[in-house]
Amino acid sequence: MFYEPDKRNHGLPHTPYKSCMVPRPIGWISTRSRSGKVNLAPYSQFNNLGYEPGYLMFSGGGQFPDGGRKDSVINAEESGEFVYNMAPYALREAVHLTSQITDPEVDEMKAAGLTPAPARLVKAPLVAECPISIECVYYTTLILPGHDWSSTHHVVVGRVVGVHIKDEFIGPDGKIDILKIRPLARLGYTDYTSVESVFSLDLREDRRDYLTWGLSGGR
Repeated sequence: MFYEPDKRNHGLPHTPYKSCMVPRPIGWISTRSRSGKVNLAPYSQFNNLGYEPGYLMFSGGGQFPDGGRKDSVINAEESGEFVYNMAPYALREAVHLTSQITDPEVDEMKAAGLTPAPARLVKAPLVAECPISIECVYYTTLILPGHDWSSTHHVVVGRVVGVHIKDEFIGPDGKIDILKIRPLARLGYTDYTSVESVFSLDLREDRRDYLTWGLSGGR
């Protein structure tokens, strides 16, 4: 089939676009407002953007009718920082709960029964129960216009300044044990998945220096 997204002429009961780029890692973003209130929200429009230094992005889409932006976007811009927390399968219910709370006066971390832990270099808290947390300082925001207020996206980019990895998730080989963590990922519609299998692709001997970079693309 072929369809044009702007025309929505796919003829299907649900728009398939989001199911064409899967799985998408979930960025569980914790921030602190100017008044000190903690916010925790999951974003499936999230990913790594580069290395040395590392950059992370999350996209706060779907503004409010009055033009208001998501709390995570506002807090990251005003405080100049945010934390990415890896969401594991074991915390899937808490992830879902924090996605449902829209009142900026509610501390999502507290409401979900999670424990805030102090970061080393930023004021935004870590989620203590998460296997990995990454501290970021705010870099920039890219605004992607939508067809209306509900589809405008604010893409927040942060520079990585600190990485926390719980020791129990580092295997004997010195690598992160992804299968033990079972990170959550978003599919299309209301579907999710988690990492339950891992395979490796051997590289040519003369290209093994690229092992730590992964499939970064050819020329």
